[in-house]
Amino acid sequence: MMFSYWELKNWFTNIDFTIVGSGIVGLHCALSLREKFPNAKILVLEKGVLPQGASTKNAGFACFGSISEIIHDLKNHSEEEVIQLIHKRVTGLELLRKRLGDTTLDFKGYGGYELFLKENKLLYEECIDQISFVNKLLKPLFKSDVFQKSEDHFRFNSIYKPLIFNSFEGQIDTGNMMQALLKQAVANDILILNQQEVTFFNDLNDKVEVVTNEISFVTQKLLFATNGFAAQLTQNELQPARAQVLITKPIENLHIKGTFHLDEGYYYFRNIGNRVLFGGGRNLDFEGETTTEFTQTKIIEDQLELLLKTVILPNTAHEIEQRWSGIMGVGKQKKPIVKQLSNNVYCGVRLGGMGVAIGSLVGKELAELV
Repeated sequence: MMFSYWELKNWFTNIDFTIVGSGIVGLHCALSLREKFPNAKILVLEKGVLPQGASTKNAGFACFGSISEIIHDLKNHSEEEVIQLIHKRVTGLELLRKRLGDTTLDFKGYGGYELFLKENKLLYEECIDQISFVNKLLKPLFKSDVFQKSEDHFRFNSIYKPLIFNSFEGQIDTGNMMQALLKQAVANDILILNQQEVTFFNDLNDKVEVVTNEISFVTQKLLFATNGFAAQLTQNELQPARAQVLITKPIENLHIKGTFHLDEGYYYFRNIGNRVLFGGGRNLDFEGETTTEFTQTKIIEDQLELLLKTVILPNTAHEIEQRWSGIMGVGKQKKPIVKQLSNNVYCGVRLGGMGVAIGSLVGKELAELV
């Protein structure tokens, strides 16, 4: 494509900061940079029509980890690391709510529940046994008990009772969140260009050469906020992880309210008004779901439908209205990667499926590296 004098002058000349990715991390990074550098020229590049990876495709859980996930993390990380991780998620959620406001986010503090299928007897017993230990561990953060046993008010089937309840969990409207962030970015004189995929970059010590599918230009600093798509360009220890999701048509007198974790968080569901959103299942095919392809697979679609019919809505007629998938960034470690890659190149990636919780904080930390 041939660009005009005006296009080159206004969009691609004298750029101070170029951010790759216009999701939660990218836009929080841009807004934090604007606060630090009121007169800087900030450009955000997005390869999709909309923020493509997981930011507009996630389930909208304002959560920081179910009890089974925390117990799993305690086996692979030190207590101190787990507390730090949860602290980051809580801080990130506070930051997001402060920046956008609960009304805009349509935040609802219904609380979250964890369910255990009949085949997960040992895990269920372990989690019930560990409630007081985990509560004690998290007390300094929350000032009160986080997890407690709860009756099943939702008429689920084929699960252990009581459920495990977390009153600190909530849900948000993902679409509202991203629209509000985009509006704030535009209002703060941040340029956003869509359908621009970065194919190459070269740190020239005093500036960075950036090549996209449309243009080549230079910028003073380059910041990657592409999470699951970052592995190739940033050479980091992370992998893409696809999450497949479905949503039902409205269900009359829906009795489900809250956010729900199932099977160590590999499945998750919630109400959106009087619909049920249900996603997950990548543990059925880890290899196949290590992909950046936005498609569905029969093995996971069938399992989501089966669990919806037999466990979640066993006695309720329902129809599936829509399906989609999103791409997360995961790795052996849960801690996000926020680091300088070279003189003028930085990245904030590997959110581990916790983008809503830590995306705003990772974006802020990324901006602080500069």
